[in-house]
Amino acid sequence: MTAGPAEALEAGPAAEVLSPPGQLSGRERLRLFVYGGVLLTLLQFAAPYEGLIGLPVVFFLKNKLHMSAHGVAMFNLVASIPLFVGFLFGFLRDTWSPFGRGDRAHVVMFSLATAAAYGAMVALKPTYGVLLGGVLLATVAIQMVWSAGRGASSAVGQQEALTGLVSVIGNLAVMIPLLVAYFLGGALSDYLEGRNAVAAARTLFAVGGGIMLVVAVLGAWGPRRLLDHHHAQARSHTLAGDVGRLLRHRPLYPIMVIQLMWQFAPATGAVLQFHLANDLHATDSQVGAWFGIFMGSFTPVVLAYAWLCRRVKLDTLLWVGTVLAVAQMTPLLFARTPAEALVAAAVMGMVGGLAQAAYTDLAIRACPPGLQGTMMMMFIAMYYVSLRFGDLLGAYLYDKQGGFHAALYLAIAVYALILPMLLLVPKRLRATVDGQAIAA
Repeated sequence: MTAGPAEALEAGPAAEVLSPPGQLSGRERLRLFVYGGVLLTLLQFAAPYEGLIGLPVVFFLKNKLHMSAHGVAMFNLVASIPLFVGFLFGFLRDTWSPFGRGDRAHVVMFSLATAAAYGAMVALKPTYGVLLGGVLLATVAIQMVWSAGRGASSAVGQQEALTGLVSVIGNLAVMIPLLVAYFLGGALSDYLEGRNAVAAARTLFAVGGGIMLVVAVLGAWGPRRLLDHHHAQARSHTLAGDVGRLLRHRPLYPIMVIQLMWQFAPATGAVLQFHLANDLHATDSQVGAWFGIFMGSFTPVVLAYAWLCRRVKLDTLLWVGTVLAVAQMTPLLFARTPAEALVAAAVMGMVGGLAQAAYTDLAIRACPPGLQGTMMMMFIAMYYVSLRFGDLLGAYLYDKQGGFHAALYLAIAVYALILPMLLLVPKRLRATVDGQAIAA
């Protein structure tokens, strides 16, 4: 049998594989990918740090607790601590199989734990401490569900030499819910403005808890090949050996640095919400619409990536996507009204879509065998590290040093630094099209 990408990564230096493993039928692959996409989509809706839940929380802090941009950024920073160490949840997923049931147990157990955290928040008065503690607990629990979903789908993508397709599915599972969630989140914020704090909290967190109960049911009845396969395989490394294997994995470092740079957005976090609301006089619904349009406009380009990645080498897609990414933020320089800002959001999303899909594809290709959950959760962790600290820096620039445009120029400069980092990524990881296994 021809070795697949995962096996090729551990083969000898002379090994070369040129055809995908094809272990699964097309129908079975479709079933697994659709299930994984639905699971990740629901998780994105229920995440306490994202649009449907996260945006109303930010507006609650801003409008009801009267916090400044810096105060909101600090809340997000502290609440994101579990996201910064997401690789630990991925490593736990890769090495621990509760009750011998692998990813299935992770999904069911921690979905119920997340729902319980939301349930507790429904019953409590929404003070600053309750919001912060509840978001922290829910984030910890949902990270284990994310690690199972991301790790399992990435492993299947490697084994079937379809990392580009898995990148598309994973990105769509994030972008489509954000498109819906930011619109609903902004509208929900407007609706909750007229209600008391207790009713607002109950509405908000009951939605998140209900979604996580649905995820738990899906985990209990999900396909065996996706949820049971990883831990059914015999492990050939100890815990210490896995840590050493990860640290010696050369592609890890440039890929994580690229992700840190790409997700650095001091001008599009809490700062943008304040800029739109205070400087451009946008409503909460318009602010929610901005983020929804921005994330949603990635979608057509990411969909096109499913076609492109099977015809164009990843190397070309990475370079073209990065050149476009450098210019991504520039439309905001010309937005003077809420309507113009919404147009800018659509352009920015389309310009950044190629880079987003290509960087995710690259990360999946580079996952060490058996540590897919660890690397993909580390990849996601870099997103939140960069996002939250960039948000904090952006708030400082907005409040103290030059306002919104200073944060915008800084983001453009950092994106330009991604170009030389691409040279540090091993050529073998970017030299093939999707469907063609990687040479070791």
